[in-house]
Amino acid sequence: MATHYLDFEKPIADLEAKIEELGLLSATSGSFETEIDGLRKKAEQLRKKTYAGLDPWMKTQVARHPQRPHFVDYVAGLFTDFVELRGDRQFGDDQAIIGGLARFRDRPVVIMGHEKGHDTATRLTHNFGMARPEGYRKAVRLMDLAERYGLPVLTFVDTAGAYPGLGAEERGQAEAIARSTERCLTLGVPSIAIVTGEGGSGGAIAIAAAGRVLMLEHSIYSVISPEGAAGILWRDGARARDAAMAMRITAPDLLDLNIIDRIVPEPVGGAHADPEATLVNVGDALSEELLAMDGLSAADLRARRAERFYAIGRIG
Repeated sequence: MATHYLDFEKPIADLEAKIEELGLLSATSGSFETEIDGLRKKAEQLRKKTYAGLDPWMKTQVARHPQRPHFVDYVAGLFTDFVELRGDRQFGDDQAIIGGLARFRDRPVVIMGHEKGHDTATRLTHNFGMARPEGYRKAVRLMDLAERYGLPVLTFVDTAGAYPGLGAEERGQAEAIARSTERCLTLGVPSIAIVTGEGGSGGAIAIAAAGRVLMLEHSIYSVISPEGAAGILWRDGARARDAAMAMRITAPDLLDLNIIDRIVPEPVGGAHADPEATLVNVGDALSEELLAMDGLSAADLRARRAERFYAIGRIG
């Protein structure tokens, strides 16, 4: 897949295009290794400088990058013996949320996450990661299973929000989101959620109300998308950048507000620049968080989770 450059990455794209051009010339017109090495160093320095100074709107674009690792990538890279469990036992199967049983570093777990898809066909199959009621009812079924067998629950959040279509509303979208959120909060087993891209509104919180909430460095987490906020505040979706700058949706902001517990670092250039390094960082963070919850009783886990969420917004 060709590299996709974001608008603010144009200077980097220009340098890398020149590197590619010189590489082709080297094959036919002599060596340009010295020039190529110089340009590579310059591109790397520019990438470091750019990603060290991302504003909230830039981070929003990175969080939505089409080549960013998705849930299926985390399943393939971090878990073994994955057995997908489908359906909500009421209506059907929603592939916007995928989940099942797996082993994480030889430990049995229940995993689930939003899947956006990587191309047109898979994006349609997974409805761009926007779950319908049956997706959240499937999540509840998986959490019930996890508690029955004493398995930790790991959730991967990456959605613009729950699907707002007529059919979803007719089948009880709000109730399904509320039930899933409630089940997250009442689990008697360790639970960890990580926002890997977008964490949008109730569609995200429905599987993110965990005992520990992590975020990748350049992901976002918000009650509404910047475009939605701009539409409400100024009746102009084009002012999404202004909304993003004001909403405090980035990982450092949310850590300061005690809405999340930990930031997982991304490679220079974002998770899409080095997916393998991203998988290692995420895996290590999940392993450390699980280890810290070992030995806690169901009552302790529930009490800690409740206190964590009650503390959000408290003053003093």
